[in-house]
Amino acid sequence: MNQVGETTARALLRRLAVEQAECRVPSLTAAIVRDGELAWFGGRGRVGGLPPTAETQYRLGSITKSLVAAVVLRLRDEGRLDLLDPLAKHLPGTPFGDVTLAQLLSHTAGLSAEPPTDWWERTPGLPTADLLARLEPGHRKHRPGRRYHYSNTGFALLGEVVARLRGVPWLRAVQEEVLGPLGMTGTTERPRAPHATGYAVHPFADVLLPEPEHDAEAMAPAGQLWSTSLDLARWAAFIAGDTGGVLAPETVAEMREPATVNDGDAWTSGYGLGLQLARHAGRRLAGHTGSMPGFLATVWADPADRIGVLFMANTTSGLSDGLLTDLLAILDEHEPRLPDEWRPAAADPDLLALTGLWHWGPTPYVLRLLPERGLSLTPASGKGRTSRFVPQDDGTWLGLDGYYAGETLRVGADHLDLNTFIFTRTPYDPSAPVPGGVEEWQA
Repeated sequence: MNQVGETTARALLRRLAVEQAECRVPSLTAAIVRDGELAWFGGRGRVGGLPPTAETQYRLGSITKSLVAAVVLRLRDEGRLDLLDPLAKHLPGTPFGDVTLAQLLSHTAGLSAEPPTDWWERTPGLPTADLLARLEPGHRKHRPGRRYHYSNTGFALLGEVVARLRGVPWLRAVQEEVLGPLGMTGTTERPRAPHATGYAVHPFADVLLPEPEHDAEAMAPAGQLWSTSLDLARWAAFIAGDTGGVLAPETVAEMREPATVNDGDAWTSGYGLGLQLARHAGRRLAGHTGSMPGFLATVWADPADRIGVLFMANTTSGLSDGLLTDLLAILDEHEPRLPDEWRPAAADPDLLALTGLWHWGPTPYVLRLLPERGLSLTPASGKGRTSRFVPQDDGTWLGLDGYYAGETLRVGADHLDLNTFIFTRTPYDPSAPVPGGVEEWQA
């Protein structure tokens, strides 16, 4: 069982209760996911006169984008598209045919944040053909790839790419390829009972103002879906690596890689491929926020700890910025994760012989054997280029990360050849294929 203890549950519920009361939220739910399972759920406020449950629906808003992105990555893994493909290859006729699918997924295509329609979140949507007809060159706001610029329009285009490649509406593709396999049966296009009603809270009185809800049609891939805490908990587990066969874990890890940052060099927030990213208190979080009239939602996952956290609320604005990180901090304080037990592992004698000290010129590096036949190459000082490598069928090794990501390591009789850089057992070994040298001292 992964349920939190009674003391932890009380502390988590108190934090949720403070949020609901002080921020004047009509109803609010939150959940913790641990090792792929729902570990804690809490609800405050009222929906139809009753406390909300883990099966009460709220609108997801832009969390919808991550689900669409998962189908795009499935298409990529099937070979139906390449992320470097220009949009025109799969959706001809737009003024942005040169932007790539990867740029659309990471909000670096430079497109307008909002579509050329009425306020799309608050008015009935347009058919896709009508939206495409309204797009003009002026809706490109930045050079593709130059910077992060969030674009709802971009995900409307990705939804149409999915529809054209699958031959079915984008929603059906998401239902059949993501929601169904993950068991997310409480996620739907429009609300179903029990569901919360979207409200804004009057700024100067404890009065509720009903918010509109429409079918966004062409813009639906940017924020249409409704879901439950149970389903969003399953999605948090997916982001953390429990992919249920929908995508390979390596593909979800690729979605979590920073494609762009939103706040400068020492970044704390950024974007991957359909996933928002954040760094907080030593954690690297991936997930997405969601906002539609009358609703707010957020889901974060930390794959390193296999932990997820989420909230759903029926209010247009007003929640604090720290609810979810506070819930994570409470969990860390009361029930910190224990490190996995160290256990010895069998080692291939030939690989074991490769371990130890190697030199890049005068600089010592340490080669270590990792589980599952992996290797790591790290400067002995701890500072510099560090990469991990995995074996390939042809006897070479492929770099996974760092400076040498994607590069090839070849093992020679007395040296390592890492993309032309030669590593030897002693500094400047004169017998190496590209020898260095030490100048002889003369009196």
